[in-house]
Amino acid sequence: MKRNQLHKVLFFLGFILCASSFIPAPAALVGGFLFTLFFGHPFPDLSHKATSLLLKVSVVGLGFGMNATAAFKAGKDGFLLTLASLVLILVLGYLVGRWLKIPTKLSHLVACGTAICGGSAIAAVAPVVNANEKEVSMSLGVVFLLNSIALILFPFMGHFLGLTEYNFGLWSAIAIHDTSSVVGAASAYGEEALMVATTVKLARALWIIPISFLSVFLFKGKGKKTVIPWFILLFVATMLFNSYYPMGINATFFKISKSLLVATLFLIGSSLSITSIKEVGLKPLVLGVILWGIISVLSLVAIVGWVDLH
Repeated sequence: MKRNQLHKVLFFLGFILCASSFIPAPAALVGGFLFTLFFGHPFPDLSHKATSLLLKVSVVGLGFGMNATAAFKAGKDGFLLTLASLVLILVLGYLVGRWLKIPTKLSHLVACGTAICGGSAIAAVAPVVNANEKEVSMSLGVVFLLNSIALILFPFMGHFLGLTEYNFGLWSAIAIHDTSSVVGAASAYGEEALMVATTVKLARALWIIPISFLSVFLFKGKGKKTVIPWFILLFVATMLFNSYYPMGINATFFKISKSLLVATLFLIGSSLSITSIKEVGLKPLVLGVILWGIISVLSLVAIVGWVDLH
């Protein structure tokens, strides 16, 4: 068997192993990164499309394990936190970006990725602000790198700080960039954390729409289309179905979706390389770290202090 074919077989086996429910989410992400580091990525052209599709499918499937009443309560608790953090991060992204002398479009993309839902927000906003390929790739690199660190760091920090599953779910939904890592970190923390985190994060992702329109106004991007995340509506539909028509098969779909998500994290980790990290650049990375640090600390303080009073 040729070396390239062997790498493809090993990559496929790694993906299947991560989908077997025996591998935790953080380990799947690190495993994908280490595979690419030592063997290279055998499917570079297909990985991004497959990752995007599998993530959406797994998130929709998670609705089969959630109760609408509890989920809507979590969404209500997270609404004010979401709104406050969105405004704060977008304003700070502009101010800190100017201080670091980063191009305005690049700092806006990093801020949107941090404030809303990582790569999905950047992909939605980039066309309406006429961002070039380098600005998009650098902002995606910043968010992707910090997002990967968060998946590993947050469950450890949650246990160290003694956070309840409910509070951890809120915190991860507000402070972790991408939906994949939010769900991955929360699933490692517990079932209640997963329910809260998924609901709040997907509600947060809907802010892509008004933020895209705001970006059109700020950057004079007239005639640009706004991407609507339709898979979120499908998630709501599966959650409502599970709440009003509970069946044994629903739990099976939920379990399969959790396993599929872990396998998707393996693909996400395999897309992160040393080269892509180096290409990010120091200033955008500093901006991302500052914004991430602020939203992580302030949201944690707000959740522990405010949510516990309600």
